[in-house]
Amino acid sequence: MPSQREECLFCRLVLEGDHVHRAEGFVAIRDIHPMAETHLLVLPERHVDTFKDVAEFPDDEAARMLRFVADTAKVAGLDGYRVLVNVGPKGGQTIFHLHWHVLGGRPDAERVVHALQVGA
Repeated sequence: MPSQREECLFCRLVLEGDHVHRAEGFVAIRDIHPMAETHLLVLPERHVDTFKDVAEFPDDEAARMLRFVADTAKVAGLDGYRVLVNVGPKGGQTIFHLHWHVLGGRPDAERVVHALQVGA
């Protein structure tokens, strides 16, 4: 298994989380604070702090990660959806393990407004 950090919440969830989708090197879980009807997180098994460090992935693994993000939306039954990556504290990233948000359906307006107020 690629490098992981014992103190990282997402590294632990890769190992023992409630996965809605899994493939070699990647898992998807439900976000515990959903911002839409469907809100999934795609986590690479390899611990990389942020998208700025995506070059740490070998090219084939980076390509598989993008395919896994799309496959996760398909498995969830999403036809139209959004994919989002928060990068760094100023970009709204709060957990420093690269992860992709896959959001489908209506946004949860109250949570979105709250998130925007907290991030301001």
